[in-house]
Amino acid sequence: MTTIEMEKRLKQKYPQCQVVVFDLTGTNDHFEIRINEPSFAEITRIQQHKNIMDVFAEELASGEVHALAIKTLKI
Repeated sequence: MTTIEMEKRLKQKYPQCQVVVFDLTGTNDHFEIRINEPSFAEITRIQQHKNIMDVFAEELASGEVHALAIKTLKI
């Protein structure tokens, strides 16, 4: 999975979001996501992170995505 693929999937799930994905190691399996999503203002940070992880559940389960750091930002 690439950063572009991850950004595309997040934008499909959250069309109003502003998102940037970083490949932390250059190996396409350790990522950091920084996302501004208006709907996240109404839920806890834990739920925000769970929602993002759910988007990549299959890749996390298979090991294709080994590490995922998430920073949810308020708009």
